[in-house]
Amino acid sequence: MDDSRTLNDEHRRRWLARAVRDRLRRHRRGLVELFLGVLVPLCGLALLARWVVHPQPPPWDLAVLGWIHSYATPGRDRVAVGITDLGTWGGVTPISIALLSYLLFRRRIALSLFVLLAMVGSWILNDAAKAFYGRERPALWNSATRAMWFGFPSGHAMASMALGTVVTILAWRTRFRWAVLALSAVFVLAVSASRLYLGVHYPSDVIAAWLASLSWVIGLRLLVFPRAHRSPRTRG
Repeated sequence: MDDSRTLNDEHRRRWLARAVRDRLRRHRRGLVELFLGVLVPLCGLALLARWVVHPQPPPWDLAVLGWIHSYATPGRDRVAVGITDLGTWGGVTPISIALLSYLLFRRRIALSLFVLLAMVGSWILNDAAKAFYGRERPALWNSATRAMWFGFPSGHAMASMALGTVVTILAWRTRFRWAVLALSAVFVLAVSASRLYLGVHYPSDVIAAWLASLSWVIGLRLLVFPRAHRSPRTRG
C-alpha cells in the first residue's frame, strides 16, 4: 500500500514537473519580454525614485544639465521650444488621435483600446507620480519655456516614449518595424533632450519617464492585450 502511494506521488511530481517545463517552453518568449520590458524597467525606476526623496539632486543630474547648458544659444532655444511642443499638443496628442481614429475606422476595437489605455494611462500615471514624489524642477537658469507643477517624472518624455512604444508594437509584425523603431527613438530622444536643454527637468526625471512608459505599455500589451503587437492589417 505504501509502495503504491509512493509510486503515485512520484508519478504526480513527474507529471507536474513536465507540465511546468512544457508551459515555460511555450511561453518562453512572453516571459523574456515580461522580464526585460516590465520587470527590469520597474527595478530601474525604483532605484531612481530613491534619489528623489533626497532634498538635493544627485551630482550627475547637475553635471549633465550644466554641460548641456554650455551649448545654449538664442537660436537653439527657439529650436528646443519647437521640439518640446511635439511632446504634447504639437505631436503626441494629434498623432495619438489620428492613430486611434484609424484603428476605429478599421474596426480594430482591441487595438483601439490598447492605444487609448496606453496613452491615457501614461498621462494618469505621470500625474500620480508627480503628486506622490513632489520633486521640484531645476531652477539653474532662466528657461525659454514655462513649466508648471512638479518634475518627476517628465511628462513630455513619458508621453513621447509611450507613443513610440505603441507604434513600434503595432508595426513590429510588418516590414516597416525597424524604420518605425528608428523614427520612434529619434522622436523620443529629441523631445527628451529638449526638456533637458530648456532646464525644466533633471536627467533622472527623463530616464524615470522612459522606464515608467516602457513598463506600462509593454505590460499592458503582454498582460491585457497579448495580441496587440499585430499589425492593423493582420486579421484574427
